[in-house]
Amino acid sequence: MTDPNGKGVKTLGLKVGSELHAQFTLVAQLDGISLNDAALKAVELYVETKRSEPDFAQRASAALEAIEAEAAARRGAIQGLFGTGSDEVAEAAKSAGGRSRKTATTE
Repeated sequence: MTDPNGKGVKTLGLKVGSELHAQFTLVAQLDGISLNDAALKAVELYVETKRSEPDFAQRASAALEAIEAEAAARRGAIQGLFGTGSDEVAEAAKSAGGRSRKTATTE
């Protein structure tokens, strides 16, 4: 399933209390939108709110550095398995079909 921008979509499941659910349903009805659209607006508002926090960029940068460090460690582990040459690693990736541990799925 894809969105109009062609980027794909993910499904979220939420557990909310009865009172909040009733209020959320009423607000969506008053706005004339579906619960799905109301939830999407809520998620977009949350992301925008977090994005405007003073320390958000710093935290995001730290998360990116951690991701890059993990990738470098994994790259090093793979190179250790196949030798230090990047040609061997590229060849091993080709022979594995260039796939990660996760199997290809349609989302």
